[in-house]
Amino acid sequence: MASTLTAEERTKLIEGAFEAKKYSYSPYSKFPVGAALLAKDGSIIKGANVENASYGGTICAERTAIVKAVSEGIREFIGLAVVTQVPPTPSSPTNNLFSPLFLAHTRNVGSAISPCGICRQVIREFCSLDMPILLVPGDYPQPPAPGSGYSEGGVKETTLGILLPDSFGPEHLELPRKS
Repeated sequence: MASTLTAEERTKLIEGAFEAKKYSYSPYSKFPVGAALLAKDGSIIKGANVENASYGGTICAERTAIVKAVSEGIREFIGLAVVTQVPPTPSSPTNNLFSPLFLAHTRNVGSAISPCGICRQVIREFCSLDMPILLVPGDYPQPPAPGSGYSEGGVKETTLGILLPDSFGPEHLELPRKS
């Protein structure tokens, strides 16, 4: 059975993700992402994506939040929220990346985004499979589309088990997980 978040916890996570997004360093993709982790002790740990000219050195917002938490001794989490920004429109004076390639990568970004595969596996290392993950659209709040699976404000709530089914984790290497 999936864990549930209170309305207050959801709000704290979403606000934390938006706050984190402000500190994104994304000069290459112009695609800022923010993430917020809710620790078991109630604290919120925020992370933003940090890009690098050597693209392989880029770290996603979700991994930034986890690395910050773990490096401070926090290893038990009960929720995660991830948000990005809706890209500028073609007519926007701030859009200096308006090209077919840019459009192909940012189409439908007004909807919520999901953690990448590497982030999912890193989340799996420290979080339970039933942990709620909130996928928050950049234009939050927005009304949910009927039958979309999105809740109030256009937020899609899922779990790690849904995002990473049949996953490999610490218990497969006989590392006991604290409950």
